[in-house]
Amino acid sequence: MKISHTKGRGKKIHLLIDEEYRITTDIDFWAENYFKDGQEITEEQWQELTDKINYKKAIDKCYDLLSRRDHSIKELRTKLLRTVDEKNTDKAIEKMIDYGYLDDEKYARNLVKYLSESRKMSKSFIKQEMYKRGIAPDIISDTLEETEIDNTDILVDLILTKYRNKLKAEDGYKKVTSSLMRKGFSYYDIKSAFNRIENGEY
Repeated sequence: MKISHTKGRGKKIHLLIDEEYRITTDIDFWAENYFKDGQEITEEQWQELTDKINYKKAIDKCYDLLSRRDHSIKELRTKLLRTVDEKNTDKAIEKMIDYGYLDDEKYARNLVKYLSESRKMSKSFIKQEMYKRGIAPDIISDTLEETEIDNTDILVDLILTKYRNKLKAEDGYKKVTSSLMRKGFSYYDIKSAFNRIENGEY
């Protein structure tokens, strides 16, 4: 079978086998792994070349996604599998772990801090969110255990900011309480928060 290439947009290079399109890479990769147009290659050579292309694609995708925000291992793997085969996805994941760019324990600690302090989520909702992001149950348990999350403190802040005006409406207390309970806060914690506000303990 004969390999050839055509130039695509920007730095893209499209590779063809017997004049039929097969895969896309970039000009830098092609410069390092060049085959002359019309050159005969074996199935084994082609498989090796496509493996290299897919691995590079997985690595590049990892860097792109991790430059935007941190990910759990499962999150990143799920996204890679949308466009990359399983073998090269797993190889890229292992490389990111080796480089220290993927660390579920560190990710879990940062996530809890963000969700509790910035998003004002209840502990139960934080736990749900961690499960959704594929963090292992033992890491979730250990992280929540070592992190102090005071639902009452979070509630006081929410009530004094987001819900202050809603309290003035008819049945305001009842409506705010119902809304907060839907967010995973217990009635006991909500009542404690209102008591602290009424007593000026904030």
